[in-house]
Amino acid sequence: MCMHCDYNEILNTASLDPTRNRLRVLEVIGNNSFPLSVSDIHDTLERTTPINRVTVYRILDLLVEKGVVDRISTGGRAAYYGLAPNSHHRAHPHFYCTACGQMDCLDPGALNVEFRRFADTFPGRIDKLEMRLDGVCKNCLKRELANEK
Repeated sequence: MCMHCDYNEILNTASLDPTRNRLRVLEVIGNNSFPLSVSDIHDTLERTTPINRVTVYRILDLLVEKGVVDRISTGGRAAYYGLAPNSHHRAHPHFYCTACGQMDCLDPGALNVEFRRFADTFPGRIDKLEMRLDGVCKNCLKRELANEK
């Protein structure tokens, strides 16, 4: 859980009313140390109070549109959701396991990309940089090695 984020304030800053369901979705995302799928978010919310899956999708779309939440691609049709960079959360790369589908956050300093030099020479406007590494996580590698024996 992010002890530094005030979810009411984050929504207000984005000119969004802090409705109960918006706060719930944001809290579920902020209370995890890795990005979540829509199913993960919906299932977590359903444990306490029923919520329609379409409502979750609509809230996520709005939070992404307002820059509160990032939609992180898996390279296919699926996506994961995490808090967008803010004063308490630096932009960072992600690792996607192609075997189990787990998405993990990597340390912001783990990869050094000189983005500013590119942005200075690019003739258009860049609104977002998403960095994702794909591969096989250590748990899946262990399972693969165990199955080979």
